[in-house]
Amino acid sequence: MVFALEEINHSTTLLPGVKLGYHIRDSCALHPWVMQAALSLVGGDGSSCNSAAPPDYTAAYAERIGERKGDQPVPLIIGGSSSRAAKILCRILGPLSVPLISYTASCPCLSDRRQFPNFFRTMPSDIYQARAIAQLAVHFNWTWIGAVVANNDYGHVAVKVFQEETQGKGVCLAFVKTLQRQNIVSDARQAALTIQASTARVILIFSWYTDVRELFLQLAKINVTDRQFLASEAWSTSGNLLQNPVTSKVASGVLGVAIRSSPIPGFENYLRSLSPSRRPDDKYLKEFWEKEFGCSPGAIPLSSYTSSPPAPANRLIQKSSLPPCRGSESLEGVQNHFTDTSQLRVTYNVYLAVYAAANALHSLLSCPNKDRHPGNNSSTCSSPKHIKPIELLQHLNNVNFTTPQGELLYFQGGDTPAKYDLVNWQNTPEGPLKLVLIGRVDGFDLHLNESAIQWSTGSNQVPVSVCSESCPPGTRKANRKGEPLCCFDCIPCAEGEISNKTGSLHCVRCPSAFWSNLKRTACIPRQLDFLSFNETLGITLTTVAACGATVTTAVFVVFICYRQTPMVRANNSELSFLLLLSLKLCFLCSLVFIGRPSIWSCRFQQAAFGISFVLCVSCLKVKTIVVLAAFRSARPGAGALMKWFGPGQQRGSVCLFTSIQVIICIIWLSLSPPVPQADLDIPGLQVTLKCAMASVVGFSLVLGYIGLLACTSLLLAFLARKLPDNFNEAKLITFSMLIFCAVWIAFVPAYVSSPGKYAVAVEIFAILASSYGLLFCIFAPKCFIILLRPEKNTKKHLMGR
Repeated sequence: MVFALEEINHSTTLLPGVKLGYHIRDSCALHPWVMQAALSLVGGDGSSCNSAAPPDYTAAYAERIGERKGDQPVPLIIGGSSSRAAKILCRILGPLSVPLISYTASCPCLSDRRQFPNFFRTMPSDIYQARAIAQLAVHFNWTWIGAVVANNDYGHVAVKVFQEETQGKGVCLAFVKTLQRQNIVSDARQAALTIQASTARVILIFSWYTDVRELFLQLAKINVTDRQFLASEAWSTSGNLLQNPVTSKVASGVLGVAIRSSPIPGFENYLRSLSPSRRPDDKYLKEFWEKEFGCSPGAIPLSSYTSSPPAPANRLIQKSSLPPCRGSESLEGVQNHFTDTSQLRVTYNVYLAVYAAANALHSLLSCPNKDRHPGNNSSTCSSPKHIKPIELLQHLNNVNFTTPQGELLYFQGGDTPAKYDLVNWQNTPEGPLKLVLIGRVDGFDLHLNESAIQWSTGSNQVPVSVCSESCPPGTRKANRKGEPLCCFDCIPCAEGEISNKTGSLHCVRCPSAFWSNLKRTACIPRQLDFLSFNETLGITLTTVAACGATVTTAVFVVFICYRQTPMVRANNSELSFLLLLSLKLCFLCSLVFIGRPSIWSCRFQQAAFGISFVLCVSCLKVKTIVVLAAFRSARPGAGALMKWFGPGQQRGSVCLFTSIQVIICIIWLSLSPPVPQADLDIPGLQVTLKCAMASVVGFSLVLGYIGLLACTSLLLAFLARKLPDNFNEAKLITFSMLIFCAVWIAFVPAYVSSPGKYAVAVEIFAILASSYGLLFCIFAPKCFIILLRPEKNTKKHLMGR
């Protein structure tokens, strides 16, 4: 602080013509002394209130201060080293509007301008360091963290802010243990055991360095040396912990937030040039000199330093415990904590506080209208000897300046922009740990050099601290009941769903034209599948259809060769030949259902199927009618009945029945024909390409008409089954139609329940089964007689009854 004041007093731009003085009071970290010192300063009383009052270290050069010591109140105080002390001072100084600038008070509560309108600080609020540590946890994907905090506002607020900052980002606290200073040994032991038992590998500690030291000692006793610790600014730069060989085994790799440091040009030379001979009234320097060199610098003043200097005869007292110094002692070659200016943290905050006060005073004493209104300066300008604290407070609120180091400083309320250093404790060959700067924090921005970090494991690999490993692509998270969100199971995605990111909460369903791969990590185009001639099922059905067509052709040849025999000529041989032709078409139309469906194959297969079966059933129906008519005409008075069922009428009836189906097919295929379409509703990588029925009504009419003819044929054949004849064809037709109807009735549920190409196979099987049933039931007995029992192939035998 003294260095900054002297630097300002020598400045030609900041407060030119004005010299700043100071009072320094030692509160000894006792709050009653804090209050007493503050009241004495603002009251203008420089003398001690009683014998227990705190020491007063006042500037020695009265001619440079520009004020009378002892009767001039102080308009501004830099102090409040702790948050509690700052709150006490603010409540005392608030009614007097005396500004207080703190350099280490970090409680977020002090940002409340309604309660503390006169408070300012060059130390960021604890909210920002808790947010910075939360950002580190998210950045390194540490989702399972333990917390050990001081059992006070410092620790509790830090945990609260940390949880708020990480909410929704997958970070959970495995445990929160508190340390009470009054029970530090037992609390530290309990926290150490909790850390040992926990699966969390990263531990956040918000506490004072003395508490952390006890915790590390307890961890060293139980040999817990593999945890990664996150440090708050209260202990992240503690030389006591860095140099302790016991705690260094536990603390290696600590990653922490520290008060930002900055070099102060000229400060090291200033420190090394200090000497009691040049500053005989500086008690701090005298005590340091005695401790460093083991000698007494000579004399100390007996006065309280608030009045004029005493006479030389009464100024000195010889201290007999230490020998007098020779006068050649110097700090030039001394290396210790006092002369080390490589890490100026709290020192730099004090430096900024002094410059903030000086700039506010500069603004207050500046008279913008001085040149224009020389006779009216008293109304716009303040006198350096009569500074009103409330005016200084107003200018401090609006202060905005650039420090000699080039840093922009201003107050947002009472806070300055948050800036921190990120530090890392690294091993050295000599043994003690060293503090390494690995990044910085500017507000909410994190700047980190990851390659410079040495972790607790001693390597450059980021430690892992998770309750559950991140779910790989192809799986999703499933929270465990009664456990934190960070503890979960990984469930594979269902078929047709994917997750292509690590740690996915949900699986995404693939588009209808795509399906998930085996790993459930990507959607791939679905493969078209259809009943082909190359697969076993297609080959089998093709072979059966070809055999049926071949057998039908063989029967046709037999009937041609024996067309003059009674067996062939019975019941109109033309209908028999037409029936064989229709059966052959039925066998062949099944082949159209095999292979890749196309627009024309979809249209042709349904038309061929419908017309071929109607032709076949029409022939059977006409045959049955002829049988009934033949026996009815044998009755007296019914001779003219056969005139209506001659060969021409039979051919005409078959053509009429068939033409109706042809008309239905033409209308259906013209208005709404079936088209090839992938059946995307069926799950699986393979999707069936089939002929989709655009009009269910048309297809139903085709099947319904076939069913109508089949049912009427069955009814007529059933009525003619007991007509007298050695070879009553009505019996064969009855049995064949029973098989035909049974096949197609069973076809409906089988077709509906069969997936994909197997539905097509069911339809082909129904066509072949019904065709084989008609072929064998009607023509097998005739071929047996024609080829194996020729003696029965006579008119006499046929008309035997």
